[in-house]
Order: sequence, then structure tokens, then C-alpha cells
Amino acid sequence: MNGDVDPLLDRRGLLSWSARGLGATALTSLLLRDGVLAAEPTHFPPRVRRAIQICLIGGLSHVDSFDFKPALTRLHGRTLQMREQPDLFFGQIGLLRKNDWEFRKRGQSGLWMSDLFPHLAEQADELTIINSMATDSANHTPALYFENCGFGQSGFPSLGSWFSFGLGNEAEDLPTYVVLPDSRGQPNGGSSIWSNGFLPSEHQGVLFRSGSSPVRDLFPARPMTAATEADSRDLLRRINEMHAQRSGGDSVLAARMRSYELAARMQLSVPEVADLGRESAATQAMYGLDRPETAEFGRNCLLGRRLLERGVRFVQIFSGGPIAGSPRASWDAHENVRENHGLEARRVDLPVAALLKDLRRRGLLDDTLVMFTTEFGRTPFTQSAAGTVGQGRDHNKYGFSVWLAGGGLKSGTVYGATDEVGWKAAENEATWHDFHATVLRLFGIDHERLTYYHNGIRRRLTNVHGHAMENILA
Repeated sequence: MNGDVDPLLDRRGLLSWSARGLGATALTSLLLRDGVLAAEPTHFPPRVRRAIQICLIGGLSHVDSFDFKPALTRLHGRTLQMREQPDLFFGQIGLLRKNDWEFRKRGQSGLWMSDLFPHLAEQADELTIINSMATDSANHTPALYFENCGFGQSGFPSLGSWFSFGLGNEAEDLPTYVVLPDSRGQPNGGSSIWSNGFLPSEHQGVLFRSGSSPVRDLFPARPMTAATEADSRDLLRRINEMHAQRSGGDSVLAARMRSYELAARMQLSVPEVADLGRESAATQAMYGLDRPETAEFGRNCLLGRRLLERGVRFVQIFSGGPIAGSPRASWDAHENVRENHGLEARRVDLPVAALLKDLRRRGLLDDTLVMFTTEFGRTPFTQSAAGTVGQGRDHNKYGFSVWLAGGGLKSGTVYGATDEVGWKAAENEATWHDFHATVLRLFGIDHERLTYYHNGIRRRLTNVHGHAMENILA
């Protein structure tokens, strides 16, 4: 070991030093594989080890799903009195509209949930619902950046990338951070939603597609013998070593070399983990793989569980893709909430409930975090000409709902509240900075201490804001 290396380096310091040379990189890889670096204490005792996030693209209506507002029935057809001009997307303020699905108390906890998610409602006692979320934008793209990266523009690392950087991976042959998209298209912002930003490139989310070849360009375009492939890898290794010696151990090159080494190992691991046929017929049916409307999302949820089991730190599943188009392939219910949300909910309700049940029965839910999020909510009044009651709802950044489930949480509870009609957060307002700080806390990380120096600024996921929501922690 070089004499200028501090023998008391912490985990991140050792990772930084490892970029200076191939020998150090190899040593770091061995330490990570054997769990030595992973043993570095976190800021707090961790409550979970892995996470899976379900992202609903377009904006889920909280007043039709998790935030019961009886006053909307009483005030249906009336005008909401507002003192200021609200920040909406289309700016059409119609009359108040009652919820399109009936609400009922669910489970032993008595959580109010609507009939929009009947299968998920059966898992109510597993949920921790946050009904007081608020964000800074009513526009899809910046709102998605806030939800995933903590900032309203591209160029910043996503939550999964921060996990990868701060905690490393538990799997030697799979990525730390995997993204499972909706086959109908990518969300606004595309791959920048799961970008590594200014963090080293190995921390970017790896996109897994549906079908027999989940990872693009993982295998050679033309068949080649094992000897030829081995020779080509050896040549590439020698060229990289020569370049690293000339450049003094370029960190970008070192990151790329680690990515290539991982890709080689993934040639064996990916086909195995993506083979859902290894699951029993009963498990496949539980996730809805035998039903046309749930098959695709069910496959992603089941694949997500298999990835988590094999040491992947963070899995992200998207529901909804293109915002534009007719019908919309997302939760963006401008024209008709019942039609839009009804269609989208049928795709995800059964698989998400199955994921919770499956994690629980396999003993994984106690140290796994499940997140169910959307970039903003929808207005309690309709998007229509003034003085009329329409069928759609506009974007609502002032108040909406998300939920969490898994280890370290007070399950079967609700945190925060919106006002009488679900227009604005009125009790314990929670921002994305607060949400991210809470998620990091569950992993044992102090959000103010997980930082990366970039362009003269010590950057962090929560910018200069945020606090953990201690009241939802068990």
C-alpha cells in the first residue's frame, strides 16, 4: 500500500483512493466481495438493507385513492374559495368533484383506502401512508426530477445512485441499481431520471427490458468462441492498464473498467435471474402473469423481488410512460379520472399487493423498504371551464399521497393530512427532501453527511433542506 495512504481511511476514502491504480481497484473489489467494506458502520443502526420503488408516472389522484375527504361529497359542484392564483398546469379551475371510488376502512388498522386498489387494500396493515406530500413544481419533468433526484433539473444523481455510492452492492454479479421501465415508453426526462449525475458512472441505474435479453448489448452481436472472447477481454485489459499507467489512474477509466468487469459477470447472472419460469405456477399466478392486464407489471414486480433476493440494493419499477397521446399511457388524468385511473390501477393493483405478500412470506419485508410514489397529486376540483363540473383533474403540487412499507416503519398508520377537500397539505407537510431524508435514515444514513464534492460544492441528495419524519419510524 502506498505510503501516502491513510491507514485509517473510511470506506469512501478507500473507494476514492482505489481509483488511482489497478492494484488498488482489484483490492477494493475483493474487499467489497468479501463484505469487509460493507461492514463499515453507518451513521445510525440500519433498519433495512434493500429497497424497491414503484413510480406512478403522471400524477395519482390522492382524493380518489388514499386521502378520504367526505367533504367533497357534500361540496360537490361548489366553488373552492382561493385567495391566490394557484400554480396549475392548464389553469382551468372547475367546480369541486366528489371522489370517483368509494372509500372504506381497511384491515385491523382501519386505514381509509378507496376501491381503486382493492387488492392493495387487503394489505393496508402493511402500509405507512403519507397524506401531506408537497412539491415545488406542477410540471411533469421538473416534478419527476424532484421526486427522484431532489432537484428540479437534470444533472443530479438519483436516489438509487446515492444508495449505490453510499452503501455499495451486496451482489458481485448484478448491478447495485436496476430500473424496470414500462414497455409503453420512458417517463419525462428519460434516463436522466435514474442518472448517476456527477457521481462516478458505475452508480447509474441499469435498465432491464422485458424479453429474453433484458440488458442491451450484454452479449456479442455475433456468436464467438469462448477462446476468442477471452482473448478480446485480455487485449482490452492490457490496453486499459497501459492507458491507466500513462494517465495516473483516471477515475473515469477505472469506473468504466469496473462496469466492463461487471458486464462479464452479468452474462451468467442475468439470464438466471430473469428466468421467471423458475418460479412456481402459483407464484406466477399470484403476481398476475396469467392475466393480460397484469402480466407486464406482474413480471416486473416478480423480477424485482428476484433481484432483491440476489443482492441488488435498489430496484425501481415505473408504471406509465408517455404523458401525451390518447389514451394516455400514464396516470395523467386530465380528461377523465375514472377512465384513466381505472385502466392504470388494473395493471398494478394485483402485482403490487402480491409483491408485499411475497416479501412477507419469504421473510424479506422486515429488512426491505417498499415505496409507492408519484410526482404530484391531482386537484379536488375538475379541470374544466369555470363554473362546470368536469370528469378530469389537473396537477396538484400542494398536497398528495405516497406510501411506504417494510422494515423500521409504523405500519397501518397515516402521517400528515391535507385540508378539508384535499387541496393543500395542512398538517405535517412533507417535501421530497423530507421523504429522501427519511428513506436514507431507514438505511442508517444521515442525509446531511452523505455528500460528494462537485464543482466547489459539497453536494447531497437533499440539497440544504429536509428532515427525517421521525413519527413514522418504529
